[in-house]
Amino acid sequence: MRLDHIAYRVADRDATVKFLMDAFGYTFQAEFDIFFNDEKTDAARCVALEPPERTAKGAPFSVTALGVPAEEGQVYHSAPEFFVSEGTPGSIVGNWVAARGGIGGIHHLAYEVPDVEAKRQEWVAKGWGDFTSPHAFKCDDLTQIFTTPHRLTGVIFEFIERKGFGFCSANVKELMKSTVAADGNMK
Repeated sequence: MRLDHIAYRVADRDATVKFLMDAFGYTFQAEFDIFFNDEKTDAARCVALEPPERTAKGAPFSVTALGVPAEEGQVYHSAPEFFVSEGTPGSIVGNWVAARGGIGGIHHLAYEVPDVEAKRQEWVAKGWGDFTSPHAFKCDDLTQIFTTPHRLTGVIFEFIERKGFGFCSANVKELMKSTVAADGNMK
C-alpha cells in the first residue's frame, strides 16, 4: 500500500503552497475551487502539488531496486503528492481550520489501494474504523472514501483507487461534504 497524498487544510493556501514548494521541492500540478452553495460564499480553494521525484508526466510512483522484479526485490515509492485547501469563513474547510486555532494542519493521509470497496468492507468487518459515507465517491479514474478520525491515532484515513494521476474536484467536494454529515463540520 502506497501513501498517495497528504492533505492539509490551512488558513493561507498561497503561503503554504509556496512554503511546500520552496522547502520540499514540490511542483504545481493543479488548482481548482469548490463551491458548496449557489452564492459561492461557502468555498474551498485547492491546490495539488507533485513530489520532486516525479520529474516527468507519467513517471511511476513505484520502482524496484536495480530493475529487479518486485517479487524478488525491494519496492520503493516516490514521495506522496500534497493537497492544500483553504476555506472561506464559515465554510467546511474554514470551520475545520478555525477549530484548530486558525492554523489548520494535516486533515488526512490517503493510501492507494487496489479496491476501495474491498478495503472498506475489510475495515468494517474487522472493526478497525468507521467511514464518513456508506459508499465511495467515483469520478473519472478515481474512487475515494474517508474514515472518521481513528480511535487510536486520531487520524482520518482516505482510501483511494486510481487509474491515473491527479484529483477530481467533484470527488473532493463530496468527500468534504461527507465529513460534515459524519461529525458536525469538525473533521
